[in-house]
Parts: sequence; structure tokens; C-alpha cells
Amino acid sequence: MKREMRRKLMAVGGVIICGASVGIFQKIALGTDPFTCFVTGIANVFGSTYSTWYVILTGIMLVGVAALHRHYIGFATLINLFLTGVAADAMHGLLDLLLPDPTFGTRCLLMAFNVLLMSLGASLYYVANLGVSAYDAVALMASECYHIASFRVCRVTTDACCVAVGFFLAADVGLGTVITAFFMGPVVQWFTEHLALPLLNGRTPRKQVVPREA
Repeated sequence: MKREMRRKLMAVGGVIICGASVGIFQKIALGTDPFTCFVTGIANVFGSTYSTWYVILTGIMLVGVAALHRHYIGFATLINLFLTGVAADAMHGLLDLLLPDPTFGTRCLLMAFNVLLMSLGASLYYVANLGVSAYDAVALMASECYHIASFRVCRVTTDACCVAVGFFLAADVGLGTVITAFFMGPVVQWFTEHLALPLLNGRTPRKQVVPREA
């Protein structure tokens, strides 16, 4: 399979996996992902809806990313906008059929699995290098462009900041929110080095998060 086709398939697959993981978070009700927590907190302050402030905040970040490092915006950025919600709704509906009333233990197991699932999806579409979501671009820019710290550290920092803001602005912070904030960054980097880069290149990757092509 040609490299460009592998990149597109990885981007689409990664976005769908991430969307499905959002649906799982919604079903188990143990806290949302950090960015959703942040947006919900801002919406609470202004007495508006989540969807309204998601568009506003994502739009602001997209303008900033486009101005600083527009190569992060591309095919995957667009499919992220259109497929994430569809995949989330589909997964939530499927779980409603399969697990209409999951026990607390089942919800905890799903949460642990879901952190791995979301990290895998994020790793695939990061490495595809066809654009990422505006929020994901923040940690990538901090790591790759400004060399502030490793991607793992940058992602944990942005996630922790989102959770802190959401908590103080009365957003719903749960166990899943905290675990995602502190573990997703390292797990994404592990999947990147051990699965996504070898899948793209067919060889042992160099120590980097996203390959840049000339």
C-alpha cells in the first residue's frame, strides 16, 4: 500500500477511534475528557451551551494554529470536525443496546480500556501528519516547534490545565477526567513509538512524535 494511502487510512481510523472513545466516556459517566471539561466550564460561566463554546474556542485556537504553524491543519482536521460526533453517537447507541445498565465495576473497566483506545486513536492520526484538532495542536507545537518539553509532558500539562479550569468553573470532573489528564500523554507517546510509526514506515521509528516530510 502506498504511503499516502496509509496516512489517509490512519487519519480516518484515528479520528473514528477517538470519536468512539468519546461515546464510551458519555456512556460510563465517570467524567469527560479534559478539553470537554474545559469547554463545559467556560460555557457555565457565560450561561451558554457546550456546542456554542466548543465552536468558539476551537475556532480561536484554529486561527492561532493557522497563524503560527498551519501545517497542523489539514485533511484530518476536517474529518475530525465531521466524524467525531457521528462516531461518538454510534458508539453510545451501541453500548446502550449491549450494556443498558452497566455496573460500577464494568464502567471502571471500560474507563481503563477507553484511555488506551483514545490514546491509540490520537497516535494514529498524529503520525498520519494530515492535520490534527486545534486542541491537539497545542501540545504538539509546544513539543515540536518550541521544544518546551517532550510531547508527554506538554500533553499532561495542557490536559491538567483544562481539568483545573473546568473544575473551578463547575464542570463535571470525574475519575475518568483525572486519569485521562495524567495518563493519556504518556500512553499516546508509547503507541506512537511502538505501533503508529512502525505501521506508517514499516521499520523501527526514530525517537519523535510525528514525522515531518520534506
